[in-house]
Amino acid sequence: MGSFSIWHWLIVLLIVVMVFGTKKLKNMGSDLGGAVKGFKDGMKDGSVSDDAAAAAAAPGQVANAAATAQKTTIDVEAKTKS
Repeated sequence: MGSFSIWHWLIVLLIVVMVFGTKKLKNMGSDLGGAVKGFKDGMKDGSVSDDAAAAAAAPGQVANAAATAQKTTIDVEAKTKS
């Protein structure tokens, strides 16, 4: 009674397919894959520090330390088209 047999899992799978349908399950799978890919890309981009970005600047450019140290958030209100 501690573990489920293959028949239990097949019945659960059949019920899930009947409730959601194959098209919705396929869309949910692709959405989940896209979300995981976006998360991985975000983690890669987030791991680069500001110091490394300033060091990677072209030799002719001067990085403004005050501008990179002070980060501000701008609050914007979205309007819908009528």
